Amino acid sequence: MARKRYSTDLTDAEWAIIEPLLPKWWTGHRREHDLREIVDAILYLLRSGCSWRLLPHDLPPWPTVQYYFRNWRDNGTWERICQELRRKERVRQGRDPEPTAGIVDSQSVKTTEQGGPRGYDAGKHVNGRKRHLLVDTLGLILKVVVHPANIQDWDGARELLEAGRALFERLRHLWADSGYRAVTRWIEQELGWTVEIVTKLAGTEGFAVQHRRWVVERTFAWLGKFRRLSKDYEWQEDTSEAWIYVAMTHILVRRLAHA
Repeated sequence: MARKRYSTDLTDAEWAIIEPLLPKWWTGHRREHDLREIVDAILYLLRSGCSWRLLPHDLPPWPTVQYYFRNWRDNGTWERICQELRRKERVRQGRDPEPTAGIVDSQSVKTTEQGGPRGYDAGKHVNGRKRHLLVDTLGLILKVVVHPANIQDWDGARELLEAGRALFERLRHLWADSGYRAVTRWIEQELGWTVEIVTKLAGTEGFAVQHRRWVVERTFAWLGKFRRLSKDYEWQEDTSEAWIYVAMTHILVRRLAHA
């Protein structure tokens, strides 16, 4: 008997895009659960925000799903799939697969009683972690780094951008807000990129759309649609990063399949 389908389940077209990108494991034993069911369960948990043990009984057992999620986190599968789909989406929109410019920003989110590294962001009055994003000019995620919220933006940016330099050789220009002004010289001297600090226009009060920076703010809004990301529920920072790559993967695969 076929199980109930959930709105987060992959369609046939979406699965056809993701399946070739998944690791092909062979242990000599027949796999008990279909990989598509495993991915559907992970996407259900991401969108619904439920705990592992509350996965519906018609999905694969939660220890099995968690096992696959963690293995794909540790071997870089989630990030690799996200990057491959990003390249496809850029090409679909008439862009070069790899970007020459990006936008950097951070978002402080509360953590839970789960534990793990955390800190207090005095500026945002948040006790938790920061999600540091580097995105392209379409708002597609290039790199994610999660760290305690008490780490200043300019310090968190060093780790993020050094990783970005290793991955994106064509990157040459960066937009950022005034919180990154202290690291501008380091970016220009060490990375060889130009930096444009975006600030509000003089006399502007309250919320205002800022040049280029609205792109990364929109990316954070996309991530906010996934309840698992409403707070940081994870013990490990690399798990938090993996969930963000999964969310971006889900966004991209739906765009590509429905294009």
